[in-house]
Amino acid sequence: MANIAFAQEITLDKIYSGYYRGKGISGISSLKDGENYAVIEREGIVKYSYKTTQKVGTLVEGGFESYTFSDDESKILLQKESEPIYRHSFLGKFDVKDLKSGKVISLNNGNFVQEPKFSPDAAKVAFVVDNNLYYQDLASGKITQITTDGKKNSIINGIGDWVYEEEFGHADFYQWSKGSDALIFVKSDESKVPEINIPIYGKNLYPKLMTYKYPKAGEVNSTVSAHLYQLSSGKTLDLNLSNFENYYIPQVYSTAKNDEVAIATSNRHQNKVDILKVNTSTGAVSKLISETDNAWIETDGMTLEFLDDNSFLWASERSGFRHLYWFDAKGNLKKPVTKGNWEITDYYGFNPKTKEVFIQTTEKGSLNKVVSKVNIDNGKMMLLSQAEGNNRADFSKNYQYFIETSSTANKPYVYTLKDGNGKSLKELQNNDALLSKLNADNIATREFITIPNEAGDQMNAYIIKPKNFDPNKKYPLFMYQYSGPGSQSVSNSWDGGNGLWFNHLVQKGYIVACVDGRGTGYRGTKFKKVTYKNLGKYEIEDQIAAAKWFGNQSYIDKSRIGIFGWSFGGYMTSLAMTKGADVFKAGIAVAPVTNWRYYDSIYTERFLQTPQENPDGYDQNSPTTFAKLLKGKFLLIHGTADDNVHFQNSMEFSEALIQNKKQFEFMAYPDKNHGIYGGQTRPQLYQKMTDFILENL
Repeated sequence: MANIAFAQEITLDKIYSGYYRGKGISGISSLKDGENYAVIEREGIVKYSYKTTQKVGTLVEGGFESYTFSDDESKILLQKESEPIYRHSFLGKFDVKDLKSGKVISLNNGNFVQEPKFSPDAAKVAFVVDNNLYYQDLASGKITQITTDGKKNSIINGIGDWVYEEEFGHADFYQWSKGSDALIFVKSDESKVPEINIPIYGKNLYPKLMTYKYPKAGEVNSTVSAHLYQLSSGKTLDLNLSNFENYYIPQVYSTAKNDEVAIATSNRHQNKVDILKVNTSTGAVSKLISETDNAWIETDGMTLEFLDDNSFLWASERSGFRHLYWFDAKGNLKKPVTKGNWEITDYYGFNPKTKEVFIQTTEKGSLNKVVSKVNIDNGKMMLLSQAEGNNRADFSKNYQYFIETSSTANKPYVYTLKDGNGKSLKELQNNDALLSKLNADNIATREFITIPNEAGDQMNAYIIKPKNFDPNKKYPLFMYQYSGPGSQSVSNSWDGGNGLWFNHLVQKGYIVACVDGRGTGYRGTKFKKVTYKNLGKYEIEDQIAAAKWFGNQSYIDKSRIGIFGWSFGGYMTSLAMTKGADVFKAGIAVAPVTNWRYYDSIYTERFLQTPQENPDGYDQNSPTTFAKLLKGKFLLIHGTADDNVHFQNSMEFSEALIQNKKQFEFMAYPDKNHGIYGGQTRPQLYQKMTDFILENL
């Protein structure tokens, strides 16, 4: 149903041709002097003045994927090419350029490395090759091998195994001491971890096997240990963690002391975390603080920042909301830095001159992210960004300036230079041209509403109605959700991904809505952690309640409600089509988990404990258990080479549906991973989903 004859409209061809591609600023990095910043442009890495916003010069010519300065900015590490491994990890080729002499040397003789890091004195770069840790002296070019026992699918030094990388959110697990004379690294022995085998079809006569270690819920994890390498002696010491939590080592941190590094360790349930300090001269380990929680600790997003006097800031949910706490160097609590019924969502830094901490928060409501500063002595807070929308900041090193990146649900990204008190100095980049194209193509606006659930909560939701919306008409409803723990799909921010596709559907006569139910984030722990040990139960109850609420609105046709989601959202769609079969007419599940027994240990056990401890939490919230309830039209989609949510999930659910004589549609994407993209894959996928909706909803 087009709005008007010959109307300009948002089409899949336009979405996937790049017609709606926005403009951004790439690789923003403040320089040490606080007066200039660097960005990546076509000609290379370019230097700009904050004061004049004019180009000052080119630091390095040529094309680079990314760059990192040494602490003193005498050298720059340039990433020339890369080959992805998993979500965060990649093999890269790097050069180091001396910005004073202009001399360039290749890291590891121009061969691939992983996770290179400058030493704080800029004299060395450490890196990992074939699961072993090395460092290269930049003056002589000499490469020193630190570990020798690295072996594929067995021993890993300095980087994480698959599950560490995926669920702790980073690939590097080593750190230089501030004195540049020692390295602390994590060793993972994954030899006893069960393997997953994924066939790779390609154009091979016989499919190849991709084999790697993947600990599923309740299975054996890597045995991890922490080690100290001292450069002067060339010796490696084993660190004794036996008196502390030591099942996981999620993070290694620099401190402000030359001879000290901090590590975070955790129990298997991830509801107790120890922050330990390691003396890099002696190898002595002592505890700074312990954090405990009745449910779980967000081990994948911990904030720990050491200040100049080695006191430190730590983010905790102990009050029921995520806030910053200030501890002295010995681990005694000095004071809470922030408090209130809102959350800290990002930490940007501390200005020792003004005693101010720079943060991103939800203080203006859970739909918005704003940038503020707070004085850690007197608690005085000041809003620096706009009060609405999604705002983030790249601060200058002296905190006199920042570049604000902001968007709202109905306005794409704007980049603005501001001073340290939030005063706008100059707009650096907007996306007015993109907005003009979208307006010309009749983009519909996103409205925010709240919807009650059965527990008495008001759930955040958005709704997109056709531009020629007629309140006297009944429209089919297409619901999108993700719903994973601590996630947020309903926010006052630009959605250049699915948002455009949703508009395409709205122009075909659908209403699109999204609801964040219990378990989602930024509203405090009571709302988020109610799902503990029962993942999926309350989340699907809330989606069903929301669909029923919509069905009772005069403008919705309750016999035509559909639902879509990817990953955790695909799991939820599968539950909606079984447990909610009387409410949902059609559903599309992409790359779904269909039983948490098949998913990885760190993520799953954080929320459910192990299947041995909590079998019902797994089986009573699995769509496979309820396959016999399917009624509506169901499209199941999965990439065969998904290293994250294995194809096995969809095979298992398919078999349950088949044995219950249920008809459904299935689409497999050969050799595609969890993202399902490459070549013409995405256009084909979204055309397939669009056709399915048009035919069945």
